Amino acid sequence: MQVKSRHHLRSDDVADLENAMADKLGVDLDSDTYERVEFEETDREVVLIDGEPRVAAFDDELFLTVRGANVYDPDQRVVVVDSGAVSFVSDGADVMRPGITTVEGDVSEGDLVVIAEEAHGKVLAVGRARVDGSEMVGSEGKVVDSLHYVGDELYDFTG
Repeated sequence: MQVKSRHHLRSDDVADLENAMADKLGVDLDSDTYERVEFEETDREVVLIDGEPRVAAFDDELFLTVRGANVYDPDQRVVVVDSGAVSFVSDGADVMRPGITTVEGDVSEGDLVVIAEEAHGKVLAVGRARVDGSEMVGSEGKVVDSLHYVGDELYDFTG
């Protein structure tokens, strides 16, 4: 991913970002430096927090990256999958109902969510909910569209 521009966020943008992440995910970013990075050949936007790509725009909505979610440990909008789903989700597969064990926090259809594995709580992916959280656990059907996962281009980007 070729960087087009890079600049520090203004203090009001930092406050908006910190408030949004606290409201959506229950996390406290509270860091020293925030830089917005835009890329040449994609509309992707990333926010480097203390030099690491911890927030990115998904359909113009800022949300934690996989790396960011593993640092800040969100307690809201978390979809937990069993060990049988780990390899599929880590490779970018959408999340199916049979692989989900629990949903933490309020999740509405269309919300961005983090997808974590149940054994160690590690975040594997970020996705968009197709249904409300109360409808996610079940026996069949796709319920989360994968947007970003371990090993994709965004995951491999280093500030």
